[in-house]
Amino acid sequence: MTARLEAIDVHYRRGGRTLLDGADLSVHAGEIVAVLGPSGSGKSSLLAVLGGLEPPDRGRVELDGQPLQRDDIRTRRRLGLVLQGYGLVSLLTAAENVEIALQARGITGRRAREAAERALADLHVADVGEKLLEKLSGGQQQRVAIARALVTSPDVVLADEPTAELDHDAQEVVIRRLRETAQRGATVVIATHDPQIAERCDRELRLHDGRLSELY
Repeated sequence: MTARLEAIDVHYRRGGRTLLDGADLSVHAGEIVAVLGPSGSGKSSLLAVLGGLEPPDRGRVELDGQPLQRDDIRTRRRLGLVLQGYGLVSLLTAAENVEIALQARGITGRRAREAAERALADLHVADVGEKLLEKLSGGQQQRVAIARALVTSPDVVLADEPTAELDHDAQEVVIRRLRETAQRGATVVIATHDPQIAERCDRELRLHDGRLSELY
């Protein structure tokens, strides 16, 4: 898997606020890039635009040099999203939540169950696979959401505060798993407010006043 993700002069305004003001970003296959900024700085909006969940008011997002087409099923299958709120189904078990992503790609039955089990084990939550989501802690739900995003081996991973609910050991597990994903050729972008998490990435960018700048 290889992918190049780019945002070019992206402007995004919501609720009377300018959240992205000419933001530029280029991330290549095999890279893990952190976007730093405090709460409310627009990090979540940036990931939503990069993932095609929100259209920019101006500018464009490109995947491998082509405009991102979120409504294209082939594009959707290349993206793995970990958004705030997780987007999990409370009436399903942890494993079933992971299997949903596989079923959407035509992988069902035993293959889906085994792949979901491996994905949960990779995030050290194999023991909660048969538990209903509502029985899990916030940190466990977060790792289930990450497992769901990674189980399909996406070309691009966009993770919004993927370690916010986790203790130090669980953070290490998540960062290691994201690093492994990048090393296999994926493009990984992490939004975080934690400088220590950002230091574990290949590059650090700061989002300030709607603009992205590289930290050295």
